[in-house]
Amino acid sequence: MLRLRLRVTNWPRKALTLTDTPRPDCRDCGGEGGHNRDYGDYETGEYAGTEWDPCPCWDENRSWLLLPLPRLPRRHQPHVDPWATGHSNEPPF
Repeated sequence: MLRLRLRVTNWPRKALTLTDTPRPDCRDCGGEGGHNRDYGDYETGEYAGTEWDPCPCWDENRSWLLLPLPRLPRRHQPHVDPWATGHSNEPPF
């Protein structure tokens, strides 16, 4: 059974999507959708990173685009030359 929610995505373009969510009563993940798993370097045993193991109670790639959101025009900020004002925050070297 799908548990849908609305979500704003920013990549590749800002849009409103409908996505699946993890099952809140899942015994494996407790509703979080998966587990973080830390792993170490084989040679030294030092921490080497973290991997995400998704739970089978949901599909994190299942989503539907509902509405592309418009891009707001960027506000142009005029360039001010620091030397024209006589002050600069750059070091002298």
